[in-house]
Amino acid sequence: MGDISKEIESTFPSNDLKAYINILYTASWVNGKQLEFFKPYNISPQQYNILRILRGAKEPISVQTVKNRMVQRSPNVTRLMDKLCAKELIDRIPSKHDRRVVNIIIIKNGLKLLAKIDDKWDPKLLKNLSEEEAGQLSDLLDKIR
Repeated sequence: MGDISKEIESTFPSNDLKAYINILYTASWVNGKQLEFFKPYNISPQQYNILRILRGAKEPISVQTVKNRMVQRSPNVTRLMDKLCAKELIDRIPSKHDRRVVNIIIIKNGLKLLAKIDDKWDPKLLKNLSEEEAGQLSDLLDKIR
């Protein structure tokens, strides 16, 4: 098992600071694993998040709704969607009721890509935790927020 003190060769004046640094270090580690996993699919973790949101919506939703539902908030959601449109994974649909609103929908190619990813997805980044420990970790992270 890892020990943040050994991994970054540092000591900490308090457990509070050690936990804080450990959260940042672990988040960076998880992000690296995500980038590595999604690279063969030519999408980013944020683009994957957008595709999952759209698949779950089952109908066109606004860009703002997508932004609100994202796990990793991103100021460049429009640019991410531009790339997904260019890859023909999503489509934009102008609102019939408000010309200022554009709705987004996942299309067949996007659903096919998600199906491929689902087949290869192995969420065992937390393999060293039991189901109970994973629940405790999630509860503790919720408590921090």
